[in-house]
Amino acid sequence: MRSLILLLVLTILPCLAADNAKPVQVFILMGQSNMLGEGKIHGDTNGTLEFAVRTEHKYPYLVDAKGNWTVQNDVRYVFIMGSGNKSFEKSKLQHNEFMTVTGSVIGPELGIGWAIGNLSRATTHTPTLILKACIGNRALGWDLLPPESKRWEYTDKTGQKWEYAAYHESPEKWKQGTTPVPVNWMAGEQYDGDTNRSKIILANLSTYYPGATSYEVAGFFWWQGDRDRYDDGLSIRYEQNLVKLIKELRKDFNAPNAKFVTASLGQTVMNATNNGGKILDAMLAVDGKSGKYPEFKGNVAAVYTHPLSMGGSSSGHYNGNAETYMNVGEGMGAAMVELLKGAL
Repeated sequence: MRSLILLLVLTILPCLAADNAKPVQVFILMGQSNMLGEGKIHGDTNGTLEFAVRTEHKYPYLVDAKGNWTVQNDVRYVFIMGSGNKSFEKSKLQHNEFMTVTGSVIGPELGIGWAIGNLSRATTHTPTLILKACIGNRALGWDLLPPESKRWEYTDKTGQKWEYAAYHESPEKWKQGTTPVPVNWMAGEQYDGDTNRSKIILANLSTYYPGATSYEVAGFFWWQGDRDRYDDGLSIRYEQNLVKLIKELRKDFNAPNAKFVTASLGQTVMNATNNGGKILDAMLAVDGKSGKYPEFKGNVAAVYTHPLSMGGSSSGHYNGNAETYMNVGEGMGAAMVELLKGAL
């Protein structure tokens, strides 16, 4: 009986209207292929979303009593993808609809969107926009390097010293004492592109959230780290770059109180000593509960995703298992809800 009541509640709640007179609460999703998402939707085999929902009866809020995919009429999902900082017209609008299951693959946005939507319907009744801007194979320490990041050096295991690019410098790195030879890319170029595309969407809000007239950036979600783990220097620098990212995103979007949730790579276990472990340690360090950064207390959270992963690795897109993306999305959404409740 309890499961039936839960299903009815989860089916009815998405239909309750938000107060459109209130500013849209915007949550910006960034990262690389993890955030992009490769979870397969269609198919009757283990690992697809259809199999998980219709055969294993997981994530019951995704379907209504008739078995159709539910729609959150108060949570809009927009996904824009582009390489670097090319013009908005050269980017591809992947999604622009009220949140539901559509297309062929998913990322963590479904779990995130339903968690935040449920909180809003239970408390403030504000409309929500899940805005994802990302592309695969990008490093925080290079492509996504935030503004004002300084040049830094790293000595590798052979004793060779390397200089790593500051924001808008090129190339990514060069041997100390040599003259850097620029390439057709610069540090932070993907950061510029993803943030600029997001700002253009927000400047044209009613095109992407019909009827909306104002917004507030309430939070950021970050699922990334695969590209950085292939470089010892970038892995060691990840914590400092992540701290800078949090601060610069808040400044860029004029959102000093926006919450921030980051998620680790699914294959990385606690206390790992490899580069993936360094990145996990960096994420755990910025979590407000760690105490290392007092200014992040109550507004930054890290999600340890290894227990949520169904296998595979970030480089292999977790074998396309939709449950991994759903589980991580739910985990990130729950972490954001906890931060938001603390501010209510």
